[in-house]
Amino acid sequence: MNCPFDEDYRPLFRAMIFTIVSCGFKPRCALEVIDGAATRISKIEKLIEDCQLGIHDISRTELDAASGLPRFNMPLELGLFLGAKRYGDAVQRQKKCLVLDVERYRFQRFMSDIAGQDIEAHGGQIGEIINRVRAFLNSASRGAPLAGPANIQADYAVFQERLEELCRELALRPDELEFKDFAWAAAEFVAVGNQERT
Repeated sequence: MNCPFDEDYRPLFRAMIFTIVSCGFKPRCALEVIDGAATRISKIEKLIEDCQLGIHDISRTELDAASGLPRFNMPLELGLFLGAKRYGDAVQRQKKCLVLDVERYRFQRFMSDIAGQDIEAHGGQIGEIINRVRAFLNSASRGAPLAGPANIQADYAVFQERLEELCRELALRPDELEFKDFAWAAAEFVAVGNQERT
């Protein structure tokens, strides 16, 4: 997962994590390991090397108030992923990715060299993030079709209602959850739901 990690993006980030878990995949991102001994770019390179699927949200292009410059970490990471697919070994060439933006063709104004890529728009909406991520993972899945987006959205609404209860097991509040904590809570919820259905 290559996306913004700030407070404004958090609702979309969490919906993305839940969707990935709900579809039977393991969410991974640069937040999974805190290691001051490793450079950030080396952690990202290792994640890209390890993951066959990538989700890249390039929507954060606003200028930073302090510097007057945009932050282009997400396009940089997308470039690394595409480079691994293009120049890597046979395993790396099997990589697939989902590229997201707020509007479908907006990227042409700031990153026109990727014209021809299929960029999906989420409009900043949780439901659309769930729809797009689920469709991507469904196309990459080798088994039966995944649960539909309406079902995942309904499960996510229930999960959000029960999140405080799940957090008690971690002795945390919902607003304190780090990436690993949230992914664990989502996996616990999905596992219980799957047991109830069988």
